[in-house]
Amino acid sequence: MGMLCAVSFNRYGRLYYLDPGEFRPTVGERVLVPTDDGPEVAECVWAAQWVEEETGGFPRIVGLADERDLRRDELLRKRKAEAKVAAKKLIKAHDLPMKVVAVDHVLDHGGTGGSRTTIYFTAPHRVDFRALVRDLGATLHCRVELRQLSARDSARVQGGIGSCGRDLCCATFLTDFEPVTIRMAKDQDLPLNPLRISGACGRLMCCLKYEHPLYQKFQAAAPGIGSRVSTPEGDGRVVGHSVPRDAVVVRLDADGTRCSCSRASVCGPRQAHEERYA
Repeated sequence: MGMLCAVSFNRYGRLYYLDPGEFRPTVGERVLVPTDDGPEVAECVWAAQWVEEETGGFPRIVGLADERDLRRDELLRKRKAEAKVAAKKLIKAHDLPMKVVAVDHVLDHGGTGGSRTTIYFTAPHRVDFRALVRDLGATLHCRVELRQLSARDSARVQGGIGSCGRDLCCATFLTDFEPVTIRMAKDQDLPLNPLRISGACGRLMCCLKYEHPLYQKFQAAAPGIGSRVSTPEGDGRVVGHSVPRDAVVVRLDADGTRCSCSRASVCGPRQAHEERYA
């Protein structure tokens, strides 16, 4: 067992779980989080509490943010906003088919001109932005890097609301994009309408993979559509599946009515077991 707390660098952004160590941050309190570019300020959104999982592999909070850290964080946010405005203006001036998605800025810690701005963008194809980088460097007075993002990475960075009404999975908790295929939609009897099964990125929704193993397991054990089965209501033919309820829909031979039966009640091995040991 150990203690964990959750922080976020942006409101409604991705949550990061850390070991609070000797600190006990409360909700809304600013803390220092270790990053590759040094400690950064983040907001605690889940107070430190005991959990049953092993916490040895989680990064540890550096400390609580003081006034100096908060001023530095405010300056960092100001630099990001300025870089985003400058990038949009210069992209328009150069007439490039690019869209700025996000901006990251690293302040100069040692006073040696080591500030760096990274601009993330999307484009329909590869773009020659060498002239743009030179103009951005002259305008922002720092080293500038441009990185092109894929459609899924763009949705993860920007965030948004999915068709389910919740924040995008990729922007909150997903760490890796697993392959999603149209076969998963077919196995779940979903309409093959791109508008219904595509996410904010325009690709197949990542959540299609969540329940797919359940559908595969059900289809491997349940009688197929059109199969003859015996149910507690009488004999009939399977006309549908209800995977979330682990049931099949059967049209009875006696009067043509439909009934929903549990998969176990129409499964041959289960019926044989009941006949032998009932």
